[in-house]
Amino acid sequence: MNSLITDTHPDYDAERAGYNLSVEHRPACIMAAGSVDDVVSAVRYANAHHLAVAVIATGHGPARPADGALLVNTTRMDRIDIDPVARTARVEAGVRGGALVHAAAEHGLAPLNGSSPEVGVVSYHLGGGVGMMGRSLGWAVDHVRALDIVTSDGELRHVTPTQHPDLFWALRGAGRAMFGIVTAIEIDLHPITRLHAGGMHFVGSGIAGAMHTYAEWTRNVPESMGSSALLIHLPDLPAVPEPLRGRFSAHLRFASTDSAPATEPLLRPFRVHHPVIDTVADIPYSAVASIHNEPTTPVHFHGRNSMLRDLDPAAVDILLKHTEQGRFMAELRHLGGALGRPGPIPAAQARRDDRFVLYTGGVSEPADIRPVLEDLQSSMQPWATGAACVNFLSGVDVPAATVAASYLPDDVMRISRLRQQVDPSHMFRFHHGVW
Repeated sequence: MNSLITDTHPDYDAERAGYNLSVEHRPACIMAAGSVDDVVSAVRYANAHHLAVAVIATGHGPARPADGALLVNTTRMDRIDIDPVARTARVEAGVRGGALVHAAAEHGLAPLNGSSPEVGVVSYHLGGGVGMMGRSLGWAVDHVRALDIVTSDGELRHVTPTQHPDLFWALRGAGRAMFGIVTAIEIDLHPITRLHAGGMHFVGSGIAGAMHTYAEWTRNVPESMGSSALLIHLPDLPAVPEPLRGRFSAHLRFASTDSAPATEPLLRPFRVHHPVIDTVADIPYSAVASIHNEPTTPVHFHGRNSMLRDLDPAAVDILLKHTEQGRFMAELRHLGGALGRPGPIPAAQARRDDRFVLYTGGVSEPADIRPVLEDLQSSMQPWATGAACVNFLSGVDVPAATVAASYLPDDVMRISRLRQQVDPSHMFRFHHGVW
């Protein structure tokens, strides 16, 4: 196997760092895995030396510091195999969403990816996978065909609906860093080459009008339309477009699989609020990351998220009040449609009756940002279900009750029993959860 990296190695710091720097790992050693054999060897080494095991790919959703553990870095496992006839992709553990989008686009196909091109494909699916085409095609976990996982006994298992069916159920929604290291995943691709998509930015008096319009608009919008709304204070920097520089703004994002003639009438209610920037246009699916235009540079970021059952005018007013006053962001992602229906094969990601994800976060020091995020989330409790979106869980202080509420009650017990069977020594313990 590859040599283990310890804290005396010049690559130690780079290998243990991920996108979200709010959780700092101090592992005993690191395996820079380039193959499945490396992962198997690492787990067997950990067994022999009584080490816990953690895994990192992109590091967008860290849970607990992997202090004293063997940390497996899978970023070098970046192989993508596209089958254009079967419309599937087999993706290794280090592949990022943007790389898969571009590989699939060469064949006129598209994955159910998330908004950031830097998020790992495997972890995204293990957390459920709520993407911009979710309202029309459902959760990404519903389009998983098979997974390869190295479990705590150091064995590689091929998991399908008929091989290890309990694991197939659990990994699709509750599989992040808990049952083992998923080394590859096979997923469906879709014959989508273009979107009518982009964003509208509002400032000043246009913000409230656009946000209230958005809350009402989402009640009747067709399933072919995915959308989100971001409230944010943008810095006064040259890289920020001049109309938004140093200002509080609302960024509404839209992505429709329908044509421009079918989509444009749906967007007219927003244009009466005079967006200062409007980028909505026909775009190739390969440009899908431009819709959210999320940052790609690693950052200390602290976030919270909750699921909302509704978004009425009073809820919008509370969001506006808190975000106007605070130096943090709040984002709504519209659910419903196919995201609200059961998939063809049951999965641990089974809570599907929520209408929105509310994600809040900021880059301030923890002592400064956590109280204001908790204040906002507490103010939104009348509309919250108590659950969170697993894809957006991040940080060391996520309440266990929030994680448990994100699954159906019977499923929490089923996950717990299965984990005890698959990983009785809790080798894989650096995750969000109650298990």
